[in-house]
Amino acid sequence: MRPESVRRQGSQAPKGSLGRQIASALGDITFHKVREAGFANALANAPMIANGKSIAALQDTWLVEGEDALVIAAGPSLHRFDTARIIKESGFKGVIVATESAMAWCLRNGIVPHLVVTLDPDTHRIVRWFGDPQLTQEALAKDDYFARQDQDPKFRENQLGFNHELLELVNKHGSSMRIGVSSSASPAVVNRIIDSGMSAYWWNPMYDDYDNEDGLTARIHALNNLPCVNAGGNVGSACWVFAHAVLGKRRVGLVGVDFGYYGDTPYSQTQYYKEILALVGPDRLDEVYIRMLNPYLGREFYTDPAYLWYRDSFLEMVQAADCQTINCTGGGILFGLDIEWATLSEFLSACRS
Repeated sequence: MRPESVRRQGSQAPKGSLGRQIASALGDITFHKVREAGFANALANAPMIANGKSIAALQDTWLVEGEDALVIAAGPSLHRFDTARIIKESGFKGVIVATESAMAWCLRNGIVPHLVVTLDPDTHRIVRWFGDPQLTQEALAKDDYFARQDQDPKFRENQLGFNHELLELVNKHGSSMRIGVSSSASPAVVNRIIDSGMSAYWWNPMYDDYDNEDGLTARIHALNNLPCVNAGGNVGSACWVFAHAVLGKRRVGLVGVDFGYYGDTPYSQTQYYKEILALVGPDRLDEVYIRMLNPYLGREFYTDPAYLWYRDSFLEMVQAADCQTINCTGGGILFGLDIEWATLSEFLSACRS
């Protein structure tokens, strides 16, 4: 089934061609988009960082024991399989690292992540993944992102009611979770983390070349002296980096790391739909969204320029990593050199730790 009823009219450009062009420029675009917010948030967070712990302290915890980790991100495949049951029945003894966007799914399914990671500097949206104590109906009327997004369908239902449930759920389990908090996280997210009782471990994302003394990364490092991490531009990739580079895991399984969408997902439910619509208009959407055949599944998925850039960055990083990366997602577009594919059950049954 084709996603979305909108058809390209009056243009002969190949499908996805414009999207690939946009993706090739996203490194610079993303840097210019986040640099001001990232630096401002790092300044605002400086007092908490000075009195807190860096991610280096994670190496003094039991999380470094054993060889296996499972990364749980919030891709759409997470909700298309019986993922939670498979994880719980496996008796998995390794470390579970989850994106903040997957935390709600984990907790309501009886899975308490050992480590959560948050990265995005957004002021209003990211705190929703933790339960937003300031959420109002007026705020919902101004931003329909969570009513549209495909990462967690629960956030589309009775949003105020579910937000209240999530506040209680995170508060209940907060003291049992550690979180890797980027210095770029908004004060709203940081306050929510503190209020929930989560143990915070701080880090800096790499915005640019660390060796550039005038660069943003070097300036923020001089401000707080935190370890700088190449997070691949997104929180799912950051979780994988934490698993192998910080916790030293030799085998890292991935679930919910789709970097794309199922063919029956309307364009309007994709992460950057409104930005793409504003950029090219309704008649050129097929030029921006890129379709890819997953050779392991014999099925076509599609993606947008941002996720394509994230995916390509991940493939570059995984080739340099000293770990085995096994994609157990069961969908999406993350395949390529040094990415192994297996079912989630196969990965879990092979784990030794």
